[in-house]
Amino acid sequence: MSSMEPTAGDCPTVSEEALYQNIKVFLDSKSDMDSCFKKGMLRWSLHKKVQNSPGSSFSLVRVLISELEKAEESDSRHSFIPLLHTLMYAIIQTAYIPDELYKRVHDFCRKLLTYPNPYCNVGYSYTKQIKSERSVPGLLYQRMLTAEQRLKNDHYPFQERIFVLADPDIFSGSLGEFLLDNTEVYASASGGSLDLIDHMCNVVLHSIQAALGTTQCHGQQLAKALKDMGQDVQPYFHKVLWLLEQCLEEGSRIEGGALKGHLLQLYREIIGATNSEPLSGGPLCSCPIPNPDMKFYLLKDFDIKKELAHWLPHSSTSQEHEDSVLGEPPTDMLASDITRLSVMSNDSGIERDLPPSSDDPSSSLENVFMSPSWEQAKSETSPSPSESESSRLSRRGGIKMKLNMKDGMKLMQESFDDPTSLGGGSGERRESRGATLQRRAGSNTIQSPFPKQQRLFTAKIVAMGDDRILGRLAKEYYSYKKREIRRFFPTVKVNVQFYYIPVSSAMNPRSSVKETLGNSKGNPCTLGSYLSMVDPWYNTNIKSLGSMIPKLAAVANPGTSKDPFVSDVISYYVRTGQQPIYFAIYSVKVIISNSMKPTIEDMFLTHLQIDFPDIKHISDGGESEKQKKSQAEFCGGLVLISYRKVTLSGRDVDIRTSIRISSAQINAIPSDEKEDLNCLTLTLNESPTKPKSNIVGSKYRTSNIKIETLTSRPVIVTLDGDNNRIYTEDVQSIEIAQCSDPLYNAHKTVRSKFNLGEDKDACLNKYMNKDLCLPINTFTGIIT
Repeated sequence: MSSMEPTAGDCPTVSEEALYQNIKVFLDSKSDMDSCFKKGMLRWSLHKKVQNSPGSSFSLVRVLISELEKAEESDSRHSFIPLLHTLMYAIIQTAYIPDELYKRVHDFCRKLLTYPNPYCNVGYSYTKQIKSERSVPGLLYQRMLTAEQRLKNDHYPFQERIFVLADPDIFSGSLGEFLLDNTEVYASASGGSLDLIDHMCNVVLHSIQAALGTTQCHGQQLAKALKDMGQDVQPYFHKVLWLLEQCLEEGSRIEGGALKGHLLQLYREIIGATNSEPLSGGPLCSCPIPNPDMKFYLLKDFDIKKELAHWLPHSSTSQEHEDSVLGEPPTDMLASDITRLSVMSNDSGIERDLPPSSDDPSSSLENVFMSPSWEQAKSETSPSPSESESSRLSRRGGIKMKLNMKDGMKLMQESFDDPTSLGGGSGERRESRGATLQRRAGSNTIQSPFPKQQRLFTAKIVAMGDDRILGRLAKEYYSYKKREIRRFFPTVKVNVQFYYIPVSSAMNPRSSVKETLGNSKGNPCTLGSYLSMVDPWYNTNIKSLGSMIPKLAAVANPGTSKDPFVSDVISYYVRTGQQPIYFAIYSVKVIISNSMKPTIEDMFLTHLQIDFPDIKHISDGGESEKQKKSQAEFCGGLVLISYRKVTLSGRDVDIRTSIRISSAQINAIPSDEKEDLNCLTLTLNESPTKPKSNIVGSKYRTSNIKIETLTSRPVIVTLDGDNNRIYTEDVQSIEIAQCSDPLYNAHKTVRSKFNLGEDKDACLNKYMNKDLCLPINTFTGIIT
């Protein structure tokens, strides 16, 4: 083994004994905040050593593999995930790894397939990656860098982009400036942004070194030659991409050593063009993968539809042809929306049904496609004759979109591609299929019998804040899904992934947040606490980061940071955190007592709070028992509650009762690992002067809930503890149910149109997901 170890040249190396002692800290059972942060810092420092020294990176890989094998022999499962994620992140950035080490990693990952979730899911994902990397060394590095930096090529078209979304109430002032400086300004691990030529050089350098090793490649000479080539490196970059993808595609059909021979020939061409010295092996050169390009947004400035539309590439030929006929297209249209003359239309084709703004061609097209309430314009007053004439003359050529059976099958296939659709939903399907109420987590790739359609574009949204930002993000996600289904066929499909870093307003002393009734009575980051409870590696690297950001911002000088710690941790999170946990989104209907006002529809993700602010509290002293009894009936509000009690056996019971309460909490996130069920928890708080009934003081698992006020007292309804989503005026009742997936509703509409029958068991509807969930990516999913 020592003969195969690459040397680091002049770079300092770290002994394996020192690496071994540092890795032992990962296995420490302590879970307090200081210990978790130290573990996260140690993980970060180890990967920095990988970036700075090829010799240290090779030693780290070897030590991690040995530790994994020891953990497997002693069945220390708590060590599997931390060691495996650290190992894979080091493998991607290590210059050269012998085949013998690849085999040991592959064998360990295959053994994880025999373990229960989440180990089998993580093992399955890494087994595929190691198998590809072993047959095509350098493939993971090349694909990751090409996708994250969006390097244009014809061989690997996948692209990724990271959107860091922060709560403006928390990240205000210097804290927001620090986060912006640490994400966008220092976009690369080397402390500054690299241009496209530098990225191409890194791909060529790493691929050649990974295939040839120290015996046939001199890394330092190759790095210098690539740097001197400048723009001339582009043909070699495209050649390397073609070779790696072609070798992976042909698989076993390609002759042994063919890839190595081709890359050796390229190496000789590159070195020979700038160096007359004889070719020989030598020390390898470190080429750490830079952090992906990140865009920082405050919540108030972020719109999923517009940001994705601005990011996706446009076809110049189609765009010019469309502009010449229809004028300038809206800025928030996706690529394939402007590739044809006859624009897909959902309206009736009658001019009087056009929105009043139809005299503006650009505005009319945008209203027809983008406005979720454009149908309401049909009931408005008809335009004047002059406006009607303007509408007729400016009307675009369009066709009425008619769904057929083939379209319905495409909708169903889209649902099968969505991992949330497999593994069961809720309600009646849960009972009929005998599934448990346990919260779903992890990818269903192993169990899925349907081929997954790969999407070329992946948007990774990293939310930073407390429960409020997640509630708003869930609402935005639902709007995006509705828009995606409404424009199902002309829309470029984008894979949207969500990540979450919990940060509360208490961490920023200068925060402008005013505590409300909703978020002042408990933990403001309930979802972040839940993720930390079920995923220890998330608790170590991510939750501890949220508490340290204000401290790092206090000691940082803008523009002088050499190690963007926050950017590095976010990069590690989005690259290795690929096991989602699905959180149900709940819709809320707030019915107003004034019949002239419309019903308010909203949704929440974590919790809902109901309060009666004018409750009279009775003093304990100086009052007789008779007086207390007479005053008790004025304490609290009388409500009528109708809910469905959910049981593990699936024998749900509908309950209807009236009770006088002072407040009520409806929580969707469990606080106890033993009660980790995918349902709501209803807690009713009664006035302390009234005798307790059999319902107060107990937690009830529920699904559909309706609460009606039987008094004229004002009611305050707060969603996700958000002071921007509080309803106080004339609230008569609220209805809560799990939010329906727009994809399921669209497919159901297609089936009813063609009269395909109502028996849900006679078709594939039972395999589709009826309810919409927000997937939050973690490192492991849920460890039970």
